[in-house]
Amino acid sequence: MVGYFAVSKAGHDKDQIYVILECDEKYAFLCDGENKKIAAPKKKSWKHIQKINIRVEETLYSKLVNREQIYDTEIKYALRKYKENNNTF
Repeated sequence: MVGYFAVSKAGHDKDQIYVILECDEKYAFLCDGENKKIAAPKKKSWKHIQKINIRVEETLYSKLVNREQIYDTEIKYALRKYKENNNTF
């Protein structure tokens, strides 16, 4: 699940798109690089998000899986590219 896009289904951030940074059985830790930074990701229950079956580009995905350092700008760029390609605003 790490490295996939997800959309919030509930809460004040409903319809917000995030990248999944980490996850466990109950929660996903989400980042958008702007309001929710890598240093303090949003903890959200799986029942309140919908995973999108599209992954971030390969370089960023590799960094996430290998737990290498990533920057908020990389997350923002990935989200911007996703929105451009999918006409999501």
